Amino acid sequence: MTISKELTRLEHSAIRLTITVAKEDLNAEYDQTVAEYRKALQIPGFRKGKAPQTVLERKFGDSLKAETLTRLLDRAVTQVFEDPAFPDADRPLPYSTPEVQDEPKLDLEADLVFSVVYEVLPQIVLGPWQGLTVEIPQASVTDEDVRRELETLRQRNAMVFDKGDDAQAAKGDMVTIQYSELDDAGEVISGTERQDFVFTLGSAANIYRLDDDMLGMRRGETRDIEKAYPEDFYDQDLAGKTKKIRVSLTALKERELPELNDDFAQDVDEKYQTLEDLKESIRKHLSEEADQWVYTNKINKLLEKIMETSPVDIPESMVRFQLNARFRDLIRGLQLPGEAGSDFTKKDSPANLLAEKWRPSVVKALQSRLIVEAIIKNRNIEATEEEIQKEYARIAAETQTQEAEVRTYYEAEEARKDIVIDNIKDRKVHELLLAENTVTIGNPLSYFELKEQKDSTAL
Repeated sequence: MTISKELTRLEHSAIRLTITVAKEDLNAEYDQTVAEYRKALQIPGFRKGKAPQTVLERKFGDSLKAETLTRLLDRAVTQVFEDPAFPDADRPLPYSTPEVQDEPKLDLEADLVFSVVYEVLPQIVLGPWQGLTVEIPQASVTDEDVRRELETLRQRNAMVFDKGDDAQAAKGDMVTIQYSELDDAGEVISGTERQDFVFTLGSAANIYRLDDDMLGMRRGETRDIEKAYPEDFYDQDLAGKTKKIRVSLTALKERELPELNDDFAQDVDEKYQTLEDLKESIRKHLSEEADQWVYTNKINKLLEKIMETSPVDIPESMVRFQLNARFRDLIRGLQLPGEAGSDFTKKDSPANLLAEKWRPSVVKALQSRLIVEAIIKNRNIEATEEEIQKEYARIAAETQTQEAEVRTYYEAEEARKDIVIDNIKDRKVHELLLAENTVTIGNPLSYFELKEQKDSTAL
């Protein structure tokens, strides 16, 4: 098929591809469609396959043209993108489907001209990335950090007992509940039901923050709670609203915390002989995590600095793809049914409101990724076969797996090996950033203060 094409760059990393199909090819496709109709249809007064074209056009003219047009659009677009000479930078993103603009009309007396619009991988203008200076806080593991981690271990190793039938729920108790929202008539709102939800009373680890409202409840009791949420409530779907929630307490348990002594340390792990051994191990573990955070923060701060002078227009399809991936991960993590994400595209749905909260960090992460890839290209960074084999050995040691098994797994599929290669390239970029820029250390923060900053600094 003889076609010509023209590319027009639009905002938001989009492209308009205008294609012209020669009149001769248009008519050949139309004749083929007519021939297929003639062969398949039985028209009264004519033997099957013998009806004249004029009769077919009189009865099925619109359908003939519509089907011919659909075929031509599909064939022409496919031919353009399958052409090896078509630039990779102008190909659509995997999750950006080309959309036909201004539905064309089929005219057998003229060339067919139509346009499709789609989004492409954005081109980043890489700003200065060497000679920069950033500051990050110093990591310091305090006695309070160790104490808090010990308390977490105590909670994890607590003995749990059922409370008596007449016992009342108190802060610190483990409760199992069923809940749902109610409408103004007191009827359950479909889709809001949750069964067997477990949390610790007083921990605020529940969407509606029902801790104080459940104090004094007994096992088997049901309460209808009307709760007004402030405008600055953490969940924007509830902020400024009043909700009626029905809660049933199905299980009530209390914890008995172990004493902090040498016996406790030995119960945590037999490698510890004394409580001091456990404390020292905790301090070492937290210090290693803090050091890793400091390293990651150095890279993130430098990338943020580079972002200031590296403009890029992230396409919406790329953002939505990442938002959907995050949401699916959340659904899996919470073990919610698949349909929980079905209202993701509805403007006022909880899922979409959550996605909009994530949007700035997703855009930031995508821009960071593009900067790293631009530096890889700028410096022609590659992963050698020797480096790949060393990475297999590192993974094997880290996962306590045989190196041969690791190698077999990653080399079984090209996509798996690409992950290893990309990780090596990324590390080389990180080393380059640290070598060619300056990072100063500011005021110290404790381990838990650093932990609270992780989400805000992550890219």
